[in-house]
Amino acid sequence: MTDGPVHGTWEPRPAARWEDGFLSGNGHHGALLFGDPEDERVVVTHHTLVRPNGAEHARPPRLAAELPALQDRLLAGELDAAERFTDGRPLQWVQPFHPAFQIRLRRPRAEEPGYRRSVDFTTGVLRTQCQGRLSQVFVSRADDVIVQCVEAPDLVVSLDHRLPGAPHALMVGQSIVRAADGALITLRVRYPHSDRGYTGITLVVPTGGRTALVPPGAHVTGAASVLLLTRVVRHTGELDTTPHVEALRELAPESESESGAESGSEAYTRLLDRHIPLHHAAYRRVTLDLAADPAERALAGSELLDRPDSPALLERLFAAGRYHLLSSSGLLPPRLTGLWTGDWDTAWSGAFTNDANLNLQTASAACAALPEVTEALASLIHRQLPDWQDNAREIFGARGVVAPPHSDGESGLTYHFSREYPLHLWTAGADWLLKPLVDHDETRGEQDPRTAHALAEVARFYEDFLHRVDEHGRLVVVPSYSPENRPANASWGAINAAMDLSAARHALLTAAAYHPGEATAWRALADRLPPHRTNADGALAEWAWPGLDDTYDHRHLSHLYGVWPLDEITPYDTPDLARAAHRALELRGSENDSAHGHLHHALVAARLRDGERVAHALGQVLKGDFFHTSLMSAHYPNRDVYNADAAHTLPAVLVEMLVQSTPDRLVLLPAVPATCPRGELRGVRTRFGAALDLTWSPTEATAVLRPTRSHRVELRTSSGAEPLDLVAGEDHVIRLEAW
Repeated sequence: MTDGPVHGTWEPRPAARWEDGFLSGNGHHGALLFGDPEDERVVVTHHTLVRPNGAEHARPPRLAAELPALQDRLLAGELDAAERFTDGRPLQWVQPFHPAFQIRLRRPRAEEPGYRRSVDFTTGVLRTQCQGRLSQVFVSRADDVIVQCVEAPDLVVSLDHRLPGAPHALMVGQSIVRAADGALITLRVRYPHSDRGYTGITLVVPTGGRTALVPPGAHVTGAASVLLLTRVVRHTGELDTTPHVEALRELAPESESESGAESGSEAYTRLLDRHIPLHHAAYRRVTLDLAADPAERALAGSELLDRPDSPALLERLFAAGRYHLLSSSGLLPPRLTGLWTGDWDTAWSGAFTNDANLNLQTASAACAALPEVTEALASLIHRQLPDWQDNAREIFGARGVVAPPHSDGESGLTYHFSREYPLHLWTAGADWLLKPLVDHDETRGEQDPRTAHALAEVARFYEDFLHRVDEHGRLVVVPSYSPENRPANASWGAINAAMDLSAARHALLTAAAYHPGEATAWRALADRLPPHRTNADGALAEWAWPGLDDTYDHRHLSHLYGVWPLDEITPYDTPDLARAAHRALELRGSENDSAHGHLHHALVAARLRDGERVAHALGQVLKGDFFHTSLMSAHYPNRDVYNADAAHTLPAVLVEMLVQSTPDRLVLLPAVPATCPRGELRGVRTRFGAALDLTWSPTEATAVLRPTRSHRVELRTSSGAEPLDLVAGEDHVIRLEAW
């Protein structure tokens, strides 16, 4: 039993399915551990591994010259006109993410009493053990290498590219050569009909024993331990492996030192010691304790998943979500599958899907103190800004930038669209993707010049795009798309989607705050946008244009963008709109039970102070069998389609129901479900520059603020509002007797 939340999970049985395999990663390389003790496998992934499928040559459609005619037709009432705004191409998916290979560890079959596999969230170490055998693996943030240490008297190590869905036409070459007392295994793979490929390299370093080369692997017997160091490199043309091999050798056991030759297990410890400070410090910045039953905290993850009402399950999923989000963020932010897959046929190409999924997954980056995630997202954005400029120019004939709906991480061009998914019409993406970067700037009190530049580019797009007006002289967003829905009485490409109005307004006002010299013009442009519309059902209309009827049963909640993640619609500043938004939330169906839809619903409900609705949305996920025993999630109920949305978004939901902030407001305990009557949340960041620790019980609550800058904010609780004067460097304690 344990006195606090468990920062890891475990299982008493091997993972027969790769989806149940425990995960480690450093934001570049990923490792997925599964399989039986006699044939243990580590699936190696890397963020750069995407399979050429023609998308590497795709360009945005050149439609700018046709845009004025489309706008004329839509404004004239031709509500299906956007269906013909195309260059006739078929739907083109982005290059699909795929695994590299699996490291296979074969051992003689034996009785395996006391089997246990585990993952330590504080270190990223995956471990399997049974009598006489121990296997450990982590992915180093310090050295960007997959590090394994295996203790087994008889072991065959090989690299195997044969994973489910692997194209039959892959060109594969393998080599194994002796390296000191061990072996060097190299796997070269070239994609079909392409000059692109990838190479995997594993250095096998035994301590003692004998190593025999048995292609395609190495057979090690009698060793005290075996150290494996692995990297994968994607490349064009042939790869000179020499520098990569030398880099691995530099990490291998030191042959000479004052205390003699270093063993493999000692080298493993040395490399782990270099990695832990980088990973541990980030993971432990924020913790959640829901005062769960110690006996339930001690349960295996699979047993805990069978107790969906248990606070111990929420604690562990919060911890696992932070761990997986951190581990999948580095070179790039998390994909639809995070950083992992055991199958080449990744759903929706394992892409970065920018119209909800990536946005939800990164929602906790600022408030839950994971700047590593924000920086990964920023890296993706800033590398792709030139492509975003091409999208604006080719499709809309405008300056500035338009973000793509999907990306493979290489290209930021918009080419994924079809009649039923006219994603090339969507203009709100840049604002949503930049929102976590703006939140991060607010938490730290500094404006990143890269973010400032991107915001200015978004504002310039709107300067050129927003020029059509309605009969009242208000600007019109036309064409306008509300992902991924359509009006009940019109086509998908429409006019004045609520999301587009909110995004345009927010982007212009935020850019103005970063660029005082342009502020007057950009604020004036924002002021000319029309207000939101309340429909006949008393709900915030998904399209503000009169005559467009709502379609309520849909997984996306794009029209409530002004509630979350923005602060445009709040119960405090815009109570009438907040009531309309709440009515819209009540009427929204869940369509196909997508996990992201349920948790998006919960985030909006938390902003609207509806704890019961938060609890219901969480329950749909916790009781819907969305989580594998790895505590990675699925897109649909019954663990259908491996997908990181629920796993990575759940921490944001739990923070938002407890603490919300803007640059000028703190909201405490706005939407706490009855299933969480007490607890402690430590280390969250506010957008006015203070760290916060919160404890609560049914009768009282205490918040400790540690501000980094002096500021007056409004404190909001269930009792009302009051001013709060904060002084940099001075802790401020808030005690509530009712909340």
